[in-house]
Amino acid sequence: MSEWKEYKLGELTIDGKGSYGIAAPAVDYDAAKYTYLRITDINDDGTLNKNGLKSVDDKNAPKYLLQPNDIVFARTGASVGRSYFYDERDGELVYAGFLIKYSIDPLKVNPKILKFYTHSQAYYDWIQTVDNGATRGNINAQTYASMPIILPERKEQDKIVSTLSSLDDKIDLLRRENATLEAMAETLFRQWFVEEVKEDWEEKPLGDVVKTTSGGTPSRKHTEYYEDGTIEWVKSKELDGTFISSTEEMITKEAVANSSAKMLPEKSVLIAMYGATVGEFGILSKPMTCNQAVCALIPNKNYPYTYLYIWTALMKDEFINLASGAAQQNISQDLIKQQLVCSDTEKIMQYDKLVRGYFDKMENNQKQIQTLIQTRDGLLPRLMNNEIKI
Repeated sequence: MSEWKEYKLGELTIDGKGSYGIAAPAVDYDAAKYTYLRITDINDDGTLNKNGLKSVDDKNAPKYLLQPNDIVFARTGASVGRSYFYDERDGELVYAGFLIKYSIDPLKVNPKILKFYTHSQAYYDWIQTVDNGATRGNINAQTYASMPIILPERKEQDKIVSTLSSLDDKIDLLRRENATLEAMAETLFRQWFVEEVKEDWEEKPLGDVVKTTSGGTPSRKHTEYYEDGTIEWVKSKELDGTFISSTEEMITKEAVANSSAKMLPEKSVLIAMYGATVGEFGILSKPMTCNQAVCALIPNKNYPYTYLYIWTALMKDEFINLASGAAQQNISQDLIKQQLVCSDTEKIMQYDKLVRGYFDKMENNQKQIQTLIQTRDGLLPRLMNNEIKI
């Protein structure tokens, strides 16, 4: 039987300590400069959020480049404890000042076991215990270095990493395929509706040709209280540029009927209107409802979801620029409705016919991704708690 031992994070590193990132401002993304890794660029699942990446332009930036087997942790704010294990496929990354880096020693541990450990319940429980920020989360490098980690012997570590990594690799492959398919649809969109626009070509306000609506926040219950009679409820933070097939919360049909929330048909395109998520978007795989921070574009015969989705993706930066508000950035539904779209519905239909297959494949891939994530997340706690053997 494999023997599990307790270590400290610092004991598993090359130098025994953590390093704070560079204190430099972010600049607009430039492929010729280093990509800047900030807390906001790390998803909850530890992957790189490639929407809205920035660059860093500082003479000391090369000193803060992540290397293989490096892991970084968020040290402050609401996302304290969030982690990212460096993946070379993400390109060269310079880590920012609110992140702390640890270089894991491959002679002491399988470095990637740390990637999975930092998404285990034991890790989350520890974060809650040591978070010492009175009004804002805060964990320093010394505290992170003292983090207890219970691990099996090396052979067992390798098996756990191999099993979970194989699932991660499949998820990554499907995500990259979806990115390629979307890029193909976007290239054709740019060619037809941007680059080849004729002088006599007319545009119309979005609100004149497409119905829009926003959601509400009714009294709601979590899924465990209802076996049926519920509707999935999309929040703005769940919009990540992909097909949405499931949500964190569900509300009752009665709650929807008695509130400002609206039932949205499948393939509705959603746009976040408030806060840090302004401009983020997504598309529904099935009928759902949404909260008041989301604007929904309802597709129709002349303006199918394929056109609306790519139009929204290309308008993201414009929505961000149009947002206003001192305390919290926001863009109104009325302002979104004023933005111009193509009036040549025949051309839009031709576009839809050419790219519909891409979107069908993207949706099927996204469903596979969700299944793989559920499998991985189900295995993770059992493997890390020594409940099952490989």
